[in-house]
Amino acid sequence: MSTEVGIDLVQVSRVEASLARFGERFLRRVFTDTEIAYATSTPARAAERLAARFAAKEAAFKALDLADHVGIGWRQIEVQREQSGKCRLILHGAARAAADAAGVAELSVSLTHEGDYSAAVVLAVRPDRQRAQETTDR
Repeated sequence: MSTEVGIDLVQVSRVEASLARFGERFLRRVFTDTEIAYATSTPARAAERLAARFAAKEAAFKALDLADHVGIGWRQIEVQREQSGKCRLILHGAARAAADAAGVAELSVSLTHEGDYSAAVVLAVRPDRQRAQETTDR
């Protein structure tokens, strides 16, 4: 197996500024309904939660090497919070297709907050194609 990693850091106050300036337009362009519902369920923590999810989306783009893929939008990468509190990434549409084409077998995400910053790390696990090919060639 091979693992690709993506990491991103987002300033919470910048997300607050985007919310103040663009409001609903910003929310609907970047976040899914599920992400918005979770983040806004505690208004005092909404910007922090949105910043962490934005960081996770950026980190996923890096781990999945999606920068050059056309047609993949922010809402195609979704952070869902499980009952346990653990977060997981769900890919939709073109993001899911690109990950499948790249042979991604598993995604993991970790979010954190401290002061005015939120961060995320994403791991994308793929079967080691070179080793699989060497085994096939024998």
